[in-house]
Amino acid sequence: MDLYRDDFIPEEDKLGMIVTSGLVTMTKDEGNLIGISIGGGAPMCPCLYIVQVFDNTPAAKDATLEAGDELVGINGTNVKGKTKVEVAKMIQATKTEVVIRYNKLHAEPKQGKSLDIVLKKVKHKMVENMNSSTADALGLSRAILCNDSLIKKLDELQRTEDMYRGLVDHTRRVLMGYFDLVRVCKELGNEFCKIGVREPQKAANEAFCKFGEYHRQMEKFGINMLKKTKPILKDLGTYLTKAIPDTKLTIKKYADVKFEYLSYCLKVKELDDEDYSYQALQEPLYRVETG
Repeated sequence: MDLYRDDFIPEEDKLGMIVTSGLVTMTKDEGNLIGISIGGGAPMCPCLYIVQVFDNTPAAKDATLEAGDELVGINGTNVKGKTKVEVAKMIQATKTEVVIRYNKLHAEPKQGKSLDIVLKKVKHKMVENMNSSTADALGLSRAILCNDSLIKKLDELQRTEDMYRGLVDHTRRVLMGYFDLVRVCKELGNEFCKIGVREPQKAANEAFCKFGEYHRQMEKFGINMLKKTKPILKDLGTYLTKAIPDTKLTIKKYADVKFEYLSYCLKVKELDDEDYSYQALQEPLYRVETG
């Protein structure tokens, strides 16, 4: 194949995606419409495609055509190189039925995630908390398309988690110390009661036994208090080990999706700028020329 011929058209790189062709016949409605919106076309784009399929229209009820499908022909006529206005008039000129030839692209969305998108995603994460002047100085001002408080919320949750973790650990140590203390009270009570039993004097006997019984009661009240405190400590542990981590995971997932969305927005903006620059130079753009 001669690459230097004037009529040579470079082959389109579909990046491993599958394109299938089809033919569909539609009956127009009372308004002489089939219910699609068309985009692309000459002079800037070599192909025409469906932008939207409107609800409750012949195209929507047929459900064959979808947004993104390429329009190849109308009633047997090739539409490549035509404007979208010309194609719309071809559809309107048909009396009742329209025969549309189309190409449908079957693509896995994850396949479109290139290294460029991944790097832009990292860039958004870097500038999340930067102010405009700092981003301008680093040449990253474009990445600040949306600067919310997600990262600050994550930092706040981390501080809250650290505080509750310290509170739970301190409370656990205090309760363990208190448990040891009430056990000592019980042992002291037992010893005082033993002394009271051996004491020959009645007054001393009653005093030691009463003093020992009070220490035993302190142990019982202490155990009862620990039983009532245990559910509170358990709830704090649940908040620490489940509620906070689940919230952090949700915020991280949302932030990750947001960064990816912003990365695609930045990519589209760069493509638009590239189109405008090539238009200004009146030079062909490869990805536009090949569709």
